[in-house]
Amino acid sequence: MPQIMENPDPNVSVVVPVYNEVESVADLCRRLHEVLPTIGRKYEIILVDDGSRDGTWEKLCGLSETIPHMRMIRFRRNFGQTAAMSAGFHAARGEIIVTLDADLQNDPADIPLLLRKMEEGADVVSGWRKDRKDPFINRRLPSIAANALISRITGVRLHDYGCTLKAYRKEVMKNVNLYGEMHRFIPALASWVGADVDEVVVRHHARMFGKSKYGISRMMRVILDLVTVRFLLSYSKSPIQIFGKVAMWLGVPGIMMILFMAAANLSNLAFGTQFAADLIKRPFWVMTSFMLIFFGIQLLSMGLLAEIQIRTYHEAQNKPIYVIREERRSAVR
Repeated sequence: MPQIMENPDPNVSVVVPVYNEVESVADLCRRLHEVLPTIGRKYEIILVDDGSRDGTWEKLCGLSETIPHMRMIRFRRNFGQTAAMSAGFHAARGEIIVTLDADLQNDPADIPLLLRKMEEGADVVSGWRKDRKDPFINRRLPSIAANALISRITGVRLHDYGCTLKAYRKEVMKNVNLYGEMHRFIPALASWVGADVDEVVVRHHARMFGKSKYGISRMMRVILDLVTVRFLLSYSKSPIQIFGKVAMWLGVPGIMMILFMAAANLSNLAFGTQFAADLIKRPFWVMTSFMLIFFGIQLLSMGLLAEIQIRTYHEAQNKPIYVIREERRSAVR
């Protein structure tokens, strides 16, 4: 049996979440093996199999017999891309962590671009797929809207939050905890702990194998996750700020309604006008609309409180968001 070897003290860790990519992983590993020896640093390749069912794990095990510096982590089931990224971050030994997709739409040849940008002082470098090779209606248009919204709300302005090709300093990622589907917001979360965030234009290739696991249906998830991120960035230390604002948003209209009804009654008594008085005798519409708004805010508040509780649950017990089935390493140098 070949001796299992691993690169001692790597400087760069490349983390790749993999899910049902049996057709692309061989070409991906080959390209990484061609590019990474040219960066002039010790490196490791960490591939996290997020519960693939198409033979991806077996393919990776075969590749590890000939491609060096590979580490493979296999989940017991599909936990999602955020969990796969988190497992890769925890396993990484390099000072710099680079992430990219396994579907070959990200180009491994762009990794040196990210590393050069980090040499200029950035703590997080995000790829920008300026010439994106995806359908406009169901992929690019929602992405444009989502990037504008995320940049506006988080204050960290990037052209392409959805690009997985990014580079991070490990010292920054130690202070960023990932749950749910928060991987797309890592630059904003890193900025919150004081990281300098920059971006660089990278190449993007049309999908050659399989089909995309993302689409316009994920827009609602992005919006809901963005609400959570905004809450964590601005109100996690003082929740009364947001709940106080909500109370004002409800209280001020309520006070204005009372004043309107008082004015309508006075007008009726003084001038005999009936229009305003007749209007306020139909409270069903006003009550129903305000009850619906209140219920919506109540549910949103419960969701935010649940986000805080789930973080307390995980962090207090040091409970991971994934379960590893097995790990393997390259059998060659």
